Amino acid sequence: MARAASGQTITGAVFLATLLLWMVSVLFVIVINKRGKLLSVVGGFCFYQFANWVIRSWVSKDPLLVNTCVSLLHSSITSASVIFILANELIRTGSNKMFEHSELVENTWPWAYPALCFSCGYFAYDQLDMLHYRLYSGWIPSILVHHLLLLVCFTLALYRNVTINYLILTLICELHSVFLHTRKVRRMAGIRNAKSKKVKAEWVLNWITFIVARLASHILITIKLITDSSKFEKGVELPLALFGMAGMNLLNIFLGIDLFKAYMRETKSQHHE
Repeated sequence: MARAASGQTITGAVFLATLLLWMVSVLFVIVINKRGKLLSVVGGFCFYQFANWVIRSWVSKDPLLVNTCVSLLHSSITSASVIFILANELIRTGSNKMFEHSELVENTWPWAYPALCFSCGYFAYDQLDMLHYRLYSGWIPSILVHHLLLLVCFTLALYRNVTINYLILTLICELHSVFLHTRKVRRMAGIRNAKSKKVKAEWVLNWITFIVARLASHILITIKLITDSSKFEKGVELPLALFGMAGMNLLNIFLGIDLFKAYMRETKSQHHE
Protein backbone atom coordinates (compact mmCIF):
# COMPACT_ATOMS: atom_id res chain seq x y z
CA MET A 1 0.00 0.00 0.00
CA ALA A 2 2.80 2.40 0.89
CA ARG A 3 4.58 1.70 -2.40
CA ALA A 4 1.34 2.25 -4.35
CA ALA A 5 0.72 5.56 -2.57
CA SER A 6 4.32 6.61 -3.20
CA GLY A 7 4.02 5.68 -6.88
CA GLN A 8 0.79 7.68 -7.20
CA THR A 9 2.48 10.70 -5.59
CA ILE A 10 5.37 10.53 -8.05
CA THR A 11 2.97 10.14 -10.97
CA GLY A 12 0.96 13.14 -9.79
CA ALA A 13 4.10 15.26 -9.40
CA VAL A 14 5.30 14.42 -12.94
CA PHE A 15 1.95 15.21 -14.59
CA LEU A 16 1.54 18.37 -12.48
CA ALA A 17 4.98 19.57 -13.61
CA THR A 18 4.06 19.03 -17.27
CA LEU A 19 0.78 20.88 -16.74
CA LEU A 20 2.53 23.85 -15.13
CA LEU A 21 5.03 23.99 -18.00
CA TRP A 22 2.12 23.97 -20.43
CA MET A 23 0.43 26.84 -18.55
CA VAL A 24 3.62 28.91 -18.56
CA SER A 25 4.02 28.25 -22.29
CA VAL A 26 0.47 29.38 -23.11
CA LEU A 27 0.72 32.55 -21.00
CA PHE A 28 4.12 33.35 -22.53
CA VAL A 29 2.76 33.08 -26.08
CA ILE A 30 -0.32 35.17 -25.20
CA VAL A 31 1.62 37.96 -23.45
CA ILE A 32 5.01 38.06 -25.20
CA ASN A 33 3.92 37.02 -28.70
CA LYS A 34 0.64 38.92 -28.37
CA ARG A 35 -1.54 36.00 -29.49
CA GLY A 36 -4.85 37.29 -28.18
CA LYS A 37 -6.83 34.54 -29.94
CA LEU A 38 -5.38 32.07 -27.43
CA LEU A 39 -7.25 33.80 -24.61
CA SER A 40 -10.09 31.39 -25.45
CA VAL A 41 -7.90 28.68 -23.87
CA VAL A 42 -7.87 30.65 -20.62
CA GLY A 43 -11.59 31.31 -21.05
CA GLY A 44 -12.29 27.59 -21.40
CA PHE A 45 -10.22 26.79 -18.31
CA CYS A 46 -12.04 29.44 -16.23
CA PHE A 47 -15.49 28.47 -17.55
CA TYR A 48 -15.15 24.80 -16.56
CA GLN A 49 -13.53 25.70 -13.26
CA PHE A 50 -16.55 27.93 -12.56
CA ALA A 51 -18.89 25.08 -13.54
CA ASN A 52 -17.01 22.88 -11.08
CA TRP A 53 -17.56 25.43 -8.33
CA VAL A 54 -21.31 25.74 -9.11
CA ILE A 55 -21.85 21.96 -9.05
CA ARG A 56 -19.75 21.57 -5.90
CA SER A 57 -21.73 24.34 -4.18
CA TRP A 58 -25.24 23.35 -5.23
CA VAL A 59 -25.26 19.66 -6.23
CA SER A 60 -22.63 17.55 -4.48
CA LYS A 61 -19.28 17.74 -2.68
CA ASP A 62 -18.16 14.38 -4.09
CA PRO A 63 -15.07 15.17 -6.24
CA LEU A 64 -15.71 12.29 -8.68
CA LEU A 65 -19.36 13.22 -9.24
CA VAL A 66 -18.47 16.90 -9.70
CA ASN A 67 -15.68 16.02 -12.14
CA THR A 68 -17.96 13.72 -14.13
CA CYS A 69 -20.75 16.32 -14.33
CA VAL A 70 -18.31 18.93 -15.67
CA SER A 71 -16.96 16.36 -18.14
CA LEU A 72 -20.53 15.70 -19.29
CA LEU A 73 -21.01 19.45 -19.76
CA HIS A 74 -17.82 19.66 -21.84
CA SER A 75 -18.79 16.68 -24.00
CA SER A 76 -22.21 18.17 -24.67
CA ILE A 77 -20.87 21.65 -25.55
CA THR A 78 -18.02 20.27 -27.69
CA SER A 79 -20.25 17.78 -29.54
CA ALA A 80 -22.76 20.52 -30.36
CA SER A 81 -19.92 22.86 -31.45
CA VAL A 82 -18.31 20.26 -33.73
CA ILE A 83 -21.64 19.31 -35.32
CA PHE A 84 -22.40 23.02 -35.90
CA ILE A 85 -18.95 23.70 -37.42
CA LEU A 86 -19.15 20.67 -39.74
CA ALA A 87 -22.75 21.35 -40.79
CA ASN A 88 -21.96 25.01 -41.44
CA GLU A 89 -18.92 24.11 -43.57
CA LEU A 90 -20.84 21.40 -45.42
CA ILE A 91 -23.49 23.95 -46.40
CA ARG A 92 -20.88 26.61 -47.20
CA THR A 93 -18.44 24.63 -49.37
CA GLY A 94 -19.72 21.07 -49.82
CA SER A 95 -18.23 17.75 -48.75
CA ASN A 96 -15.68 17.50 -51.60
CA LYS A 97 -13.77 20.66 -50.74
CA MET A 98 -14.01 20.52 -46.93
CA PHE A 99 -12.04 17.26 -46.73
CA GLU A 100 -9.27 18.25 -49.15
CA HIS A 101 -5.74 18.10 -47.74
CA SER A 102 -5.11 21.85 -48.01
CA GLU A 103 -8.44 22.59 -46.34
CA LEU A 104 -7.73 20.29 -43.40
CA VAL A 105 -4.11 21.37 -42.89
CA GLU A 106 -3.70 24.98 -43.99
CA ASN A 107 -7.13 26.55 -43.62
CA THR A 108 -9.41 26.96 -40.61
CA TRP A 109 -13.18 26.56 -40.72
CA PRO A 110 -15.30 29.33 -39.14
CA TRP A 111 -15.48 28.93 -35.33
CA ALA A 112 -12.99 26.04 -35.39
CA TYR A 113 -10.08 27.93 -33.78
CA PRO A 114 -11.98 29.27 -30.72
CA ALA A 115 -13.78 25.91 -30.31
CA LEU A 116 -10.43 24.10 -30.20
CA CYS A 117 -9.02 26.69 -27.77
CA PHE A 118 -12.03 26.35 -25.48
CA SER A 119 -11.76 22.57 -25.46
CA CYS A 120 -8.02 22.82 -24.80
CA GLY A 121 -8.83 24.92 -21.72
CA TYR A 122 -11.14 22.15 -20.51
CA PHE A 123 -8.47 19.45 -20.76
CA ALA A 124 -6.11 21.64 -18.72
CA TYR A 125 -8.84 22.21 -16.10
CA ASP A 126 -9.71 18.49 -15.97
CA GLN A 127 -6.06 17.47 -15.65
CA LEU A 128 -5.65 19.84 -12.70
CA ASP A 129 -8.88 18.69 -11.06
CA MET A 130 -7.95 15.00 -11.32
CA LEU A 131 -4.47 15.67 -9.97
CA HIS A 132 -5.83 17.77 -7.10
CA TYR A 133 -8.36 15.14 -5.97
CA ARG A 134 -6.31 12.13 -7.15
CA LEU A 135 -9.07 10.87 -9.43
CA TYR A 136 -6.73 8.42 -11.14
CA SER A 137 -4.94 5.16 -10.39
CA GLY A 138 -1.77 3.38 -11.45
CA TRP A 139 1.73 4.51 -12.33
CA ILE A 140 0.75 5.61 -15.84
CA PRO A 141 -2.96 6.55 -15.74
CA SER A 142 -4.48 6.43 -19.24
CA ILE A 143 -6.72 9.43 -18.57
CA LEU A 144 -3.76 11.66 -17.62
CA VAL A 145 -1.77 10.40 -20.62
CA HIS A 146 -4.80 11.09 -22.85
CA HIS A 147 -5.12 14.68 -21.60
CA LEU A 148 -1.38 15.35 -21.86
CA LEU A 149 -1.35 14.01 -25.42
CA LEU A 150 -4.26 16.24 -26.40
CA LEU A 151 -2.79 19.32 -24.73
CA VAL A 152 0.53 18.89 -26.57
CA CYS A 153 -1.08 18.23 -29.98
CA PHE A 154 -3.77 20.90 -29.64
CA THR A 155 -1.46 23.60 -28.33
CA LEU A 156 1.27 23.10 -30.95
CA ALA A 157 -1.40 23.23 -33.69
CA LEU A 158 -2.87 26.42 -32.19
CA TYR A 159 0.58 28.02 -31.94
CA ARG A 160 1.38 27.24 -35.59
CA ASN A 161 -2.22 27.67 -36.82
CA VAL A 162 -2.11 24.40 -38.79
CA THR A 163 -4.19 21.18 -38.83
CA ILE A 164 -6.94 22.94 -36.85
CA ASN A 165 -9.65 21.30 -38.96
CA TYR A 166 -8.08 17.87 -38.51
CA LEU A 167 -8.23 18.32 -34.74
CA ILE A 168 -11.86 19.44 -34.90
CA LEU A 169 -12.60 16.13 -36.64
CA THR A 170 -10.93 14.21 -33.80
CA LEU A 171 -13.32 15.90 -31.36
CA ILE A 172 -16.28 14.07 -32.94
CA CYS A 173 -15.45 11.41 -30.31
CA GLU A 174 -16.93 13.72 -27.67
CA LEU A 175 -20.33 12.57 -28.90
CA HIS A 176 -19.51 9.17 -27.41
CA SER A 177 -18.18 10.81 -24.25
CA VAL A 178 -21.67 12.25 -23.64
CA PHE A 179 -23.07 8.73 -23.13
CA LEU A 180 -19.93 7.56 -21.34
CA HIS A 181 -20.32 10.28 -18.72
CA THR A 182 -24.12 9.89 -18.62
CA ARG A 183 -23.65 6.24 -17.65
CA LYS A 184 -21.21 7.20 -14.92
CA VAL A 185 -23.54 9.85 -13.46
CA ARG A 186 -26.46 7.43 -13.70
CA ARG A 187 -24.62 4.76 -11.73
CA MET A 188 -23.44 7.25 -9.09
CA ALA A 189 -27.07 8.32 -8.74
CA GLY A 190 -27.94 4.69 -7.91
CA ILE A 191 -29.80 3.87 -11.15
CA ARG A 192 -28.36 0.45 -12.02
CA ASN A 193 -31.28 -1.59 -13.30
CA ALA A 194 -29.86 -3.18 -16.48
CA LYS A 195 -33.36 -4.32 -17.49
CA SER A 196 -34.65 -0.76 -17.57
CA LYS A 197 -35.54 0.48 -21.08
CA LYS A 198 -33.67 3.74 -20.45
CA VAL A 199 -30.52 1.90 -19.38
CA LYS A 200 -30.75 -0.44 -22.39
CA ALA A 201 -31.20 2.54 -24.73
CA GLU A 202 -28.23 4.25 -23.10
CA TRP A 203 -26.04 1.18 -23.72
CA VAL A 204 -27.17 1.00 -27.36
CA LEU A 205 -26.27 4.66 -27.89
CA ASN A 206 -23.02 4.15 -25.95
CA TRP A 207 -21.90 1.34 -28.28
CA ILE A 208 -23.08 3.04 -31.49
CA THR A 209 -21.30 6.30 -30.71
CA PHE A 210 -18.19 4.45 -29.53
CA ILE A 211 -17.93 2.55 -32.82
CA VAL A 212 -18.94 5.41 -35.14
CA ALA A 213 -17.89 8.65 -33.43
CA ARG A 214 -14.75 7.40 -31.67
CA LEU A 215 -13.30 4.20 -33.12
CA ALA A 216 -14.22 4.55 -36.82
CA SER A 217 -13.68 8.32 -37.02
CA HIS A 218 -10.18 8.12 -35.53
CA ILE A 219 -9.23 5.21 -37.79
CA LEU A 220 -10.49 7.13 -40.85
CA ILE A 221 -8.51 10.23 -39.79
CA THR A 222 -5.38 8.07 -39.45
CA ILE A 223 -5.95 6.55 -42.92
CA LYS A 224 -6.45 10.05 -44.36
CA LEU A 225 -3.15 11.21 -42.79
CA ILE A 226 -1.26 8.22 -44.22
CA THR A 227 -2.90 8.59 -47.66
CA ASP A 228 -2.00 12.30 -47.82
CA SER A 229 1.45 11.91 -46.21
CA SER A 230 3.24 12.93 -49.44
CA LYS A 231 1.29 16.22 -49.48
CA PHE A 232 2.65 17.37 -46.11
CA GLU A 233 5.60 19.74 -46.14
CA LYS A 234 8.75 18.72 -44.26
CA GLY A 235 8.30 19.53 -40.58
CA VAL A 236 6.72 18.28 -37.39
CA GLU A 237 3.09 18.36 -38.55
CA LEU A 238 2.85 14.86 -40.03
CA PRO A 239 4.99 13.00 -37.42
CA LEU A 240 3.13 14.75 -34.59
CA ALA A 241 -0.26 14.03 -36.17
CA LEU A 242 0.57 10.35 -36.74
CA PHE A 243 2.01 10.01 -33.23
CA GLY A 244 -1.08 11.66 -31.73
CA MET A 245 -3.51 9.48 -33.70
CA ALA A 246 -1.52 6.32 -32.86
CA GLY A 247 -1.87 7.23 -29.19
CA MET A 248 -5.58 7.99 -29.58
CA ASN A 249 -6.27 4.71 -31.41
CA LEU A 250 -4.40 2.74 -28.75
CA LEU A 251 -6.33 4.44 -25.96
CA ASN A 252 -9.57 3.76 -27.85
CA ILE A 253 -8.79 0.03 -27.82
CA PHE A 254 -8.23 0.11 -24.05
CA LEU A 255 -11.44 2.12 -23.63
CA GLY A 256 -13.36 -0.39 -25.71
CA ILE A 257 -12.08 -3.26 -23.55
CA ASP A 258 -13.04 -1.38 -20.37
CA LEU A 259 -16.45 -0.59 -21.81
CA PHE A 260 -17.06 -4.24 -22.71
CA LYS A 261 -16.02 -5.35 -19.21
CA ALA A 262 -18.36 -2.77 -17.67
CA TYR A 263 -21.23 -3.95 -19.87
CA MET A 264 -20.65 -7.58 -18.92
CA ARG A 265 -20.43 -6.72 -15.20
CA GLU A 266 -23.63 -4.71 -15.34
CA THR A 267 -25.62 -7.38 -17.17
CA LYS A 268 -24.25 -10.25 -15.05
CA SER A 269 -24.94 -8.47 -11.75
CA GLN A 270 -28.53 -7.95 -12.88
CA HIS A 271 -28.95 -11.67 -13.64
CA HIS A 272 -27.72 -12.57 -10.14
CA GLU A 273 -30.27 -10.31 -8.47
